[in-house]
Amino acid sequence: MSDSEAQFVDIARLRIGLYIHLDLGWMAHPFSLNSFKIRTEEQIEIIRNLGLERIRYDPARSDAQPLAEPGHDTIKPIVATEASPVENPEIKAKRARRERLDQQRASLAACERQFGEASRQFKLVSKQANTSPEQARQLSEQLIGGFVDDLTGDQEAAIRLLSEKTGEEGALHALNVTILSLLLGKACGLERQAMADLGMGALLHDIGKIELPDRVRHLDDHFNHAERELYQTHVSQGIALGRRMGLSAPTLLTLAQHHEHADGSGFPQRAKSDKISPAARIVALVNRYDNLCNPANPAQALTPHEVLRSLFAQQRNHFDATILNSFIRMMGVYPPGSVVQLEDERYALVVSVNAARPLKPHIVVHDREVPREDCIVLDLENEPDLSIKRSLKPTQLPRPVFDYLSPRKRMCYFFERGREAASGTPP
Repeated sequence: MSDSEAQFVDIARLRIGLYIHLDLGWMAHPFSLNSFKIRTEEQIEIIRNLGLERIRYDPARSDAQPLAEPGHDTIKPIVATEASPVENPEIKAKRARRERLDQQRASLAACERQFGEASRQFKLVSKQANTSPEQARQLSEQLIGGFVDDLTGDQEAAIRLLSEKTGEEGALHALNVTILSLLLGKACGLERQAMADLGMGALLHDIGKIELPDRVRHLDDHFNHAERELYQTHVSQGIALGRRMGLSAPTLLTLAQHHEHADGSGFPQRAKSDKISPAARIVALVNRYDNLCNPANPAQALTPHEVLRSLFAQQRNHFDATILNSFIRMMGVYPPGSVVQLEDERYALVVSVNAARPLKPHIVVHDREVPREDCIVLDLENEPDLSIKRSLKPTQLPRPVFDYLSPRKRMCYFFERGREAASGTPP
């Protein structure tokens, strides 16, 4: 808000609909931004307790005019009593902001702790698959059972971007595919047992690769015919290992079909959509998404936004149309990990998306006045005056913005509790 656009209004004349600017430090008030449109009477009460006599407002961006000049008794002064002492407004604002920061840090720490534990468990599964196959299956079932317990029911779930240093690197792909597959299965309305089978198939879809030489474990466009054929044997190797582990028939089918395409162009059976199980269709799609976001060579990585666009525009024939549309709706236009520019020209990083409300992601906004570690995550659903204009490649960011937002080289996903579906209230 420039000075030429702004006018001043007395605190007593505030009303819902005014677009205001607080000329205070970021720790002197509890709001996410210094400039915003007043939406509730509670916000007005907080502003009145900040100790200001008047504030700037922007008539052009306001939905209402200030209240008429009030009488002397319009606003009752707050009087401290022994029963209800008035807290210093600045201290109150700092405490509210600190509580909010602590809340978001605790939520992220819980996700990263769970992901770390899951990655260690998956690493143990991989080590024991050959020597103790039944124990490896039990560990896998334990892990997936916990995920399914957390995801089933009416409670919503958000897809959360984690630090790329979280967990074991060797478990990143398997867990990304598992988490996103289960979230997609939930979005598609799968029952609990189908979710459990889907989770097992997603977690173990590449288990056959432990039998392959390191050089052919990741598909490369430069493979010769023999290397490509050797790579493709991870499917049959996985089925054989899965049988020794005692995996269920639906899980084995997912292992067998996770590289099949709806148009019959996949491998090893060139099966078409009607012959591919619903779980395998989900895993095939999510597997492709993660391989494009997190290729063996990070220099070839696409942004999450670019991957969704590629899947829909150039590769849609490979995937079940209903499942692809559900996946795109779930991930949103700007999936977690996307670097974006807002309509007000500022830059931001998308850090989470509520799977049930994908068009209003949670973002971290670049703000030179706020240290990165003290930056509050904004929920765009609660910020109607903020919107995303476009997606960017990280290389398009100015260097200070890049350092501040720290875009991930590798996408690492987990889930966290979203809003309660029944009540619509924040967690």
